[in-house]
Amino acid sequence: MADTVAKRVGAVALPVLEEMGLELVEVQYRREQSGWVLRLIIDKQEGISLEDCAAVSREISQLLDIEDFVDQAYNLEVSSPGLNRPLKSMADFERFTGRMAKIKTIEPIAGEHVFIGRIKKTEGETIILEIGRKEVTMPFSQVARARLEIEL
Repeated sequence: MADTVAKRVGAVALPVLEEMGLELVEVQYRREQSGWVLRLIIDKQEGISLEDCAAVSREISQLLDIEDFVDQAYNLEVSSPGLNRPLKSMADFERFTGRMAKIKTIEPIAGEHVFIGRIKKTEGETIILEIGRKEVTMPFSQVARARLEIEL
């Protein structure tokens, strides 16, 4: 149920966000201690401001009131992806080439499931990660989860 709601919200929100020049990074719909939370994570090239979040919250709230397909009461949250932004697509890996990332794979690659290194480049559907002095090549289809790592 939660996945279905998240997908429907994403489908409804995407055209609105694109019109506003924003990217929809992720939609989460889950039960937390305070009740159900519908969380939209948005981004844009120059970063997200508080005003962006407030504008999206107003627009999406009105739209969801009209569509009215969420059965439970929920709190709507709109935020930026933060410093450890999830990497969800090949376009994300291309955009963040040169940055540090943590990648968890579905199947082991060279005996490992977790990799932390610099995104060196992408080639088609392949990610090349630089870890120390060696390179690890992995198909995007093997990525279970990936996030940017905070560099100090």
